[in-house]
Amino acid sequence: MKAMRKITRKVHTPASAAIDAEIALQLLEGRWKLLILFHLFDGKVQRYSDLERLIPGISQKMLAQQLRQLEADGIVTRTVHAQVPPKVEYRLTEWGQALCPAMDGLLHWLEQRDETAGDPTQQDNTLHA
Repeated sequence: MKAMRKITRKVHTPASAAIDAEIALQLLEGRWKLLILFHLFDGKVQRYSDLERLIPGISQKMLAQQLRQLEADGIVTRTVHAQVPPKVEYRLTEWGQALCPAMDGLLHWLEQRDETAGDPTQQDNTLHA
């Protein structure tokens, strides 16, 4: 895998940071997108039929729609192999794979909340209006 190119980070104001964070969250919106992404993290390649099997409850229509959106947004790449029956594989793009550490960070952040939720010394006892 080739190294990601160095990108100069944008300097955000609170307003521009909120807008860009909203855009990022909108890219991941959808009942099934995160589950699809977690099945593709770490360079995993999944066939369409594998994703159907790995994600119980998702319809073929919804899986196809979510994958198309992820592909259009540059997060997932689709490879069609010319054979009968057709073989279609999905993998994360380099940019999509770069999302993995952010998701790990988000999970770690949530775990910290879970750890302090039961600790009365960490709770805010003030009343909120």
